[in-house]
Amino acid sequence: MTHKVLFTGKTHNTNGRDGGTRSSDGFLDLKMKQPHPAAENLFGAAWSACYMGAIEVAASQRQIKLPAGTAVDAEIDLNADDGVYFLSARLNVSVPDIDPVIARELIAAAHTICPYSKATHGNVNVVTNLV
Repeated sequence: MTHKVLFTGKTHNTNGRDGGTRSSDGFLDLKMKQPHPAAENLFGAAWSACYMGAIEVAASQRQIKLPAGTAVDAEIDLNADDGVYFLSARLNVSVPDIDPVIARELIAAAHTICPYSKATHGNVNVVTNLV
């Protein structure tokens, strides 16, 4: 199977008091002293941005114009159970002025489109809420 790479994100991370992360293009440049929930925040930002794009694709496929104010709020939990670390997540989605039945269809379709949702499927407990 051949595929076309659309984009490759490259980051460099360092630890310690002066630790941080920087993308190769310089767009992202953050200092992250440890311990800090930066990984969960960055993952939530990336996933919710991707998921928003997937909602837009799902709406476009159905010829639905998304209203201004459509939003995704991600909450990423770092959990521990008997020394095992794992993630859980909540995606809170607002699609104002769209029938809730249609909004839930878009939300469900977005999980089949979004690469982050696909990557976490079966690995991360995800609750998606229409708010």
